[in-house]
Amino acid sequence: MNEMREVDVAVIGAGQAGLAAAYHLRRTGFEPERDFVVLDHSPGPGGAWQFRWPSLTYGRVHGMHALPGRELTGADPARPSSEVIAEYFTDYERAFDLRVRRPVDVTAVREGANGRLLVESSDGTWATKALINATGTWDRPFWPRYPGQESFRGRQFHTARYPGPEAFAGLRVVVVGGGASGTQHLLELAPYAAATTWVTRRPPVFREGPFDEDAGRAAVALVEERVRQGLPPKSVVSVTGLPLNDAIRQGLADGVLDRLPMFDRITPDGVEWKDGRRVSADVILWATGFRPAVDHLAPLRLREPGGGIRVEGTRAVVDPRVHLVGYGPSASTIGANRAGRAAVRDIRRLLAEPAGEPVAA
Repeated sequence: MNEMREVDVAVIGAGQAGLAAAYHLRRTGFEPERDFVVLDHSPGPGGAWQFRWPSLTYGRVHGMHALPGRELTGADPARPSSEVIAEYFTDYERAFDLRVRRPVDVTAVREGANGRLLVESSDGTWATKALINATGTWDRPFWPRYPGQESFRGRQFHTARYPGPEAFAGLRVVVVGGGASGTQHLLELAPYAAATTWVTRRPPVFREGPFDEDAGRAAVALVEERVRQGLPPKSVVSVTGLPLNDAIRQGLADGVLDRLPMFDRITPDGVEWKDGRRVSADVILWATGFRPAVDHLAPLRLREPGGGIRVEGTRAVVDPRVHLVGYGPSASTIGANRAGRAAVRDIRRLLAEPAGEPVAA
């Protein structure tokens, strides 16, 4: 499609951060389809949640914070989170008339005429005065590379395509990764698998006691400092550690969470270390996290030498027309809500500037 349309604000992504931003745009007087547009590449509402594995029930979700203006109440904790949250997002989009366009693939954002940005997509090109990028990380699973990886005769999965524990019945499974997903997979797999092995680059850090508001602010500040320096963001979990709950304690006691250092190479039949130790495996499950899905922003040259996009609040320092929400410190669900509000506040100020004022830093 070659159709060109103009809006004041384009929102890319309709997960938690994108919907929060759209809500605040609507609430402050912007009209969908006239003043702003929301483009989402997913087949339906639910953001990345709609792709989560069926065994991740709503009761096991860590810290799902409600979207602004509408609580999520009465959800059955035994239902898959993918179903619960997809229904909640569907209701939310309808209640606030956000008119999300999907499925729409955004291929590039580049400089246009008259100070506008051009958002090129499968739905045509949108010329916008400001951009809220809320594309998250789910579409960029991180697969580390190790010698011999192509020779492995078994199967390799990433958390992004984890099929649930039943798929591993009777198999020897190596789980790679020290985050929340890695430990969840291990605890879930253990009753089904013939054997499990847990490997991580660094020893896992388990956090005792409650994770209060002060601790949360301190953790977010560490992640925020990285993006302020233009470094690739780390997850909040990477600086908070893993909560030492009853399930984790039982896993440690049972030996399921008996961690080994990272292997050095992959063999056709498993993995091995330089000291000669070997573990046979039928499956390697990479719980190695995700990277921000921002390749479509490459024409704007926002990246710093450190590899990340330098951000102040939600605003890209190189180009204040561009706001990144759900990026770095705002990657949590509550952080995404706050980021959506902050981005809209900044954009309202930007759009109120006299015509002809420079918009790029």
